[in-house]
Amino acid sequence: VQLQASGGGLVQPGGSLRLSCAASGGTLSSSTVGWFRQAQGKEREFVAAMRWNGSTTRYSDSVRGRFSITRDRAKNTLYLQMNSLKPEDTALYYCAATQRNLIHSSLGYETNYEIWGQGTQVTVSS
Repeated sequence: VQLQASGGGLVQPGGSLRLSCAASGGTLSSSTVGWFRQAQGKEREFVAAMRWNGSTTRYSDSVRGRFSITRDRAKNTLYLQMNSLKPEDTALYYCAATQRNLIHSSLGYETNYEIWGQGTQVTVSS
């Protein structure tokens, strides 16, 4: 499976963006998928993740209530809807997947994901 992220851009504080991550070359039906981000000069951090079957979802404290992770099974695509964006959300956003159904407590660890897309840049600035 290969992942292709898109949808990043420049947005003003308080604005919204929707990131997409299209999967090709295989199915995600038994997978866990997620989003991570890396700000310049910082380590990559967890943003949100979910089982592809929708049975569990997890968000980082910094985005909970503002971001929403969803997927379209027919399109084999993962999304990250980002609302009320803040300058501190500026980062390179990566989508990731693993061909396992992770338990809730394991969703936030990047070492559990073996498939990564290229990043898409999100810049929040006035």
